[in-house]
Amino acid sequence: MGKVLISLFQFLFYFLQYHLASSSISASSFSPPPHNLCPHDMRFALLQFKHTFAINSYASSRCDYYGSPSYPKTMSWNESATDCCQWDGVTCDELTGHVIGLDLSCGHLYGTFDANSSLFRLSHLQRLNLAYNHFNYSRIPYAFGSFANLTHLNLSYSRFSGPIPSKISFLSKLISLDLSSFRDYFILELHHFRMLLKNMTQVQELVLNGVNISSVLPDSLTNLSSLTNLDLGWTRLQGNIPNNIFHLPKLQRLILRDNGVLRGNLQKVNWSSSSSLSYVDLSHMSLSGDLPHSVGYLKSLNHLDLSSTSLSGELPHSIGYLKSLNYLNFSSTSLSGELPHSIGYLKSLNYLNFSSTSLSGELPHSIGYLKSLKVLDLRNCRFSGSIPKWIGNLTRINYLVLSRNAFTGPIPSAIGELQNLKYLLLSDNKLIGTIPSGLLNLPSLLFLDLSGNQFTGQINEFQHKSTLKVIDLSRNKLHGPIPHSVSKLSNLLELRLSSNNLSGVVELKMFSNLKFLHGVDLSNTNLSVNTESNINSTFPNIMSFLMSSCKIDEFPRFLRTLVNLVELDLSNNKIHGTVPEWVTGKASLTYLNLSHNFLTSIERLPLGEKLDVLDLHSNLLQGPLPIPPPSTWYFFISQNKLSGEIPSSICNAKSFEILDLSHNNFSNAIPPCLGNFSQSLSILDLKSNAFHGAIPLTFGKYCNLQNLDLNGNQFEGPLPPSLSNCKFLELLNLGNNKINDTFPYWLGTLPELQVLVLRSNRFHGPIDSSKGKFPFPKLRIVDLSHNNFIGHLPGRYFKNFKAMKNKTMPNEKYMGAEYYQDSVAVTMKGIEIEMLSILTVFTTIDLSSNKFSGGIPDVIGELIALNVLNLSHNSLTGRIPSHFGDLAMLESLDLSSNQLVGKIPNQLTSLTFLEVLNLSWNHLDGPIPKGKQFATFENGSYAGNSGLCGFPLSRECGDNQAQVLSRVVCQQEDDSDFASGFTWKVVVMGYGCGMALGLFVGYFMFLTGRPKFFVRIVENEVRETAKRLKRTHYRRVGRRN
Repeated sequence: MGKVLISLFQFLFYFLQYHLASSSISASSFSPPPHNLCPHDMRFALLQFKHTFAINSYASSRCDYYGSPSYPKTMSWNESATDCCQWDGVTCDELTGHVIGLDLSCGHLYGTFDANSSLFRLSHLQRLNLAYNHFNYSRIPYAFGSFANLTHLNLSYSRFSGPIPSKISFLSKLISLDLSSFRDYFILELHHFRMLLKNMTQVQELVLNGVNISSVLPDSLTNLSSLTNLDLGWTRLQGNIPNNIFHLPKLQRLILRDNGVLRGNLQKVNWSSSSSLSYVDLSHMSLSGDLPHSVGYLKSLNHLDLSSTSLSGELPHSIGYLKSLNYLNFSSTSLSGELPHSIGYLKSLNYLNFSSTSLSGELPHSIGYLKSLKVLDLRNCRFSGSIPKWIGNLTRINYLVLSRNAFTGPIPSAIGELQNLKYLLLSDNKLIGTIPSGLLNLPSLLFLDLSGNQFTGQINEFQHKSTLKVIDLSRNKLHGPIPHSVSKLSNLLELRLSSNNLSGVVELKMFSNLKFLHGVDLSNTNLSVNTESNINSTFPNIMSFLMSSCKIDEFPRFLRTLVNLVELDLSNNKIHGTVPEWVTGKASLTYLNLSHNFLTSIERLPLGEKLDVLDLHSNLLQGPLPIPPPSTWYFFISQNKLSGEIPSSICNAKSFEILDLSHNNFSNAIPPCLGNFSQSLSILDLKSNAFHGAIPLTFGKYCNLQNLDLNGNQFEGPLPPSLSNCKFLELLNLGNNKINDTFPYWLGTLPELQVLVLRSNRFHGPIDSSKGKFPFPKLRIVDLSHNNFIGHLPGRYFKNFKAMKNKTMPNEKYMGAEYYQDSVAVTMKGIEIEMLSILTVFTTIDLSSNKFSGGIPDVIGELIALNVLNLSHNSLTGRIPSHFGDLAMLESLDLSSNQLVGKIPNQLTSLTFLEVLNLSWNHLDGPIPKGKQFATFENGSYAGNSGLCGFPLSRECGDNQAQVLSRVVCQQEDDSDFASGFTWKVVVMGYGCGMALGLFVGYFMFLTGRPKFFVRIVENEVRETAKRLKRTHYRRVGRRN
C-alpha cells in the first residue's frame, strides 16, 4: 500500500509540474518551449568522439566534387557549451534530451575509428550519418550492431574497409542502410547478406554500392516488400537476376549497374507489374535480347540507363509511352535499325544517348520536338543523310555530339543560333562546305570539334569575346592563313589545326596573349613555323606542343622555359645536330617525338619518370644505344647508325611494351634477359642488324609478345622451345639468319600466330605434323623458302590453315596497332616486296627453294582465300592438281623448276585474278589452256617444258581441238571477261585476235583497275605514307592504371 501511495504522489507531482509549465507557456507567447539539456554523459561522449579525429578538408573532398557542402561540424562542439543538443549535427529527443540523431557527413573527420569509441555510449541513437569522412581504412566495429533503436545508418564513402560485421544484420528496425564504398573496400559474406535480408524486414532503402558481395543474388531479396530503393551497383554479383525483383510492389529505384557477369533478359520481365519504378540503372551488365514492347508500361519512369550491355534488336515504338522520362541512355549496346518516330513524344527528356550503337538511317524529325533536351549524344553510330535543320529547334541544348557517323552535306546554319550550346562535336563524318561563321561566335560555346571532315575554305575570324576553350579543325581541307583573331581568344586551352592545307608563316608570338593555352597542334599543315623570335614568356602553361612537318630547322628557344611540358612532337622537320638537354631533360614529359630529322647525338637522355613514348627513329644518331627511363612504354630508335651491343641494363625498363631497334648496326649477342625482362612487352623488333649467337632461351610463361622480328641478322643455333610460352604471338619473323634446326612443329600450338617467316636459314629435315589436333589455325602468311627441308609437302598443315579457307574476308585492316604496324618481306609475282604494313586479308604460302619431293597435295585447292602460292625450285613430281581451279583469290602461282608432268589443267582458266603464272622448267606437255588470264601470260611462263604447245609459244598444237579452242577464245571474250582480266599484258592477245583489239582491251583493263591486289598494295602504301605524315603523335592506349 505504501508503494502505491508513493507512486500516486509522484504522479501528482509530475502532473502539477507539467500543468504549471503549460500555464506558463500559454501566459506568454514569447516564452521559449520546454527543453531538456542533453545528459552530461552523452555530452562527454560526444566530446571524446570529437577529440579522436583530426580535422582535414581532404577527408571530405568528394563532397565538394559532387557539389555538396563540406565543413568541420565538430568545430562547434566545445566544453563551455553545456547543451550538446545545440551542437552542429546533433539531434536530441525533445522530452528526454537524449541524443537520437548524429549527422557528421562531409565533416572533415580524419583518423582511425576505435572499436571502443565513445560513440557507442549514445545508446538512444536512431539516425547516424558518418558518410564522406576518412576513417583511415578502419574495420567497422561490431558495436554498430548494438544500436537497437537505429532506423537510419549511413557509413558510405567514409574509408572503412574489411568485412561488414554480422551484427549489422541485428539492426532489425532499420529503414535505411547505406554502406556504399569505393570498390572492394567492404566485403559482405553471402551468409551475412542473407541474414541481413532476413532480419531487416522493414528496410526501405538498401544501398550497398561498391561492396564486394561476389555471390549470386539471393531470391530472399524479393521478400522485402517495403523496399523502395535498392542499389547493388559494383558489388560483383553473379548468376541471373531474379525476375521477381522487378515486381517488388513499392520499388522505385533499382540500380544493379557495373556487375559485368550478372545476367538478365528483359524480354522475360513482366513490366506491367513494375509501374512504381521511376529510376532503373542496369548498365554495364550482361543483359541480352531485345528491349520488349512492354517497357511502355513503366509510366512513372524518369531515368532509364541500359548502356554498355548486350541489348540488341530495334528500339520498340512503345519507348514513346514513357512520358515522364528525362534521362535515356542506350550507349554501347547492339541496338540496330532506325530510331522510332515516337522518340519525339518524350517531351520531358533532357538527356538522350545512343552513342556507340548500330542505329542507322536518317534522324527522325520528331527529335526536333524535344524542346527540353540538353544533351544529345549520337556519336559512333551509322546515321546518314544531312544534319537536319530542325536541330535549331533544340534551343536548350548544351551538348550536341554527332561524331563518327556518315552525315553528309554542309552544317546547317541553324546550329549557329543555338545560344546555349557549349559542346559541339561533329568530327569524322563526310561534311562539306565552309564552316559557318555563326558557329565560331556562339556566345556559350566552349568546345568545337569539326575534325576529320571535308570542310573547305578559309577559317573565319573569331569574335573578340569568344568563350571557346577548345578548337579542333584538324584533318580537313581548309586553306589560307590562321586568322589573326586567334590571338585574342583569351580563354583558349587547345588549338588543333593539323592536317589541312593552310599556308603562310606562323610567328609563335601570335599566341603570346593566350595565357591559358595548354596545347597547340599545327602538324602537317604546310605552314612554316618561325621559331627565331625571342618569346621566352609565350607559353607559361603549355603542355602539348605538336609541330610535325612545320619546316622547323632548330629547336624552339622558348622550350627552355617550359616546366609543365607533357607532349612534344617536332618530327619530320629539318633539325640538325645535337638534341639539347633543355629538350630531353624535362621531368614532366610523357611523349617525345623527334623522328625524321637529322639529329646526330643527344646531349642528355630523358630522365623523367613519367616518359611513356620516346621516338627517335629515322635520324643520324651514332654510337651506343641510349637507354630510356625505366618508365618508358614505347621506345623507337630504328633507322639510325647506332652500333655496339645492347647493354643488359636495358632490361631494367620493365614497362616496355614496344622496343624497336631495327635497321641499325648493332652487333654481338643480345642479352639473355630480353626474353623475359618485361611481362608487358608485346613488340620486339631487332631486324636488320648484325646480331649473332643464340636466340635467348628464356621466354617465360608470362610472355606477352605479339610480334618478334629478328629478320636479317646472324643468329645461330636451334630455335628455343620456350617460344611456345608466347601464346599471344601473331608474327614471328626469323628470316635471313643462320638458324640450324628442324621444323619447329611446336609453334603450331600458338593459337594467334598469323605470320611465320623462317626463310633463308639452315632449317632441315622433313616437316612433320605436330601432335596437336588443330595446328596453326590462324596462319595466313607462311614463308619457309630457301632452307633444306625434305620429304613431302605438309598436307595435314594445309588442311588446317583455316584462315586461308575463309572466302568471306573481314574488313581490310592492318596488323599491329595505331602506334606500330607489322611489316614483312614476301616474294610475290617474282619480286621481293617489303610490305611496310600487312593487310589482314593477305595470304601466302612460300615453300620454294627447298628439297621437297612427291606430289602436290589436292588439299591445297581448299585454300580458297590464298593470294600467293610459290612451290618453285623443289623436286615435286606428279600432276598439277585440277583443284587449283578452286583458288578463286589466287593472284600469283609459281611451280617452276620442279619435275611436274602431264597437262596444265583447264580449270586454271577460272582464276580470274591470276596475274603471274610460272610453270617453267618442268616436264609438262599438251596444249596450253586458252581464255581469260591465260591470254596474258608470256613465253617465260612455260619455258623448259618441251611438250607444251599453243599460244603464246611458237610451237603449234597438232590436233584440231586446240585450233578450235583458239577461235572460241576470240569470240567469247566479252565485257565481263575483260573486267576480270589483266593490265598492259593483255596486248599480247593481239597475236591471236588482232593488234587493235589487244590494244583496246589493254587500255580498258588499265582503266578498270587490274591487277586488283597490286593496285590495292599501291593504294595501301600511299594511304600508309599519308597516315604517317598526318599522325602528330601516338595516342596512348592507357594500359596502366
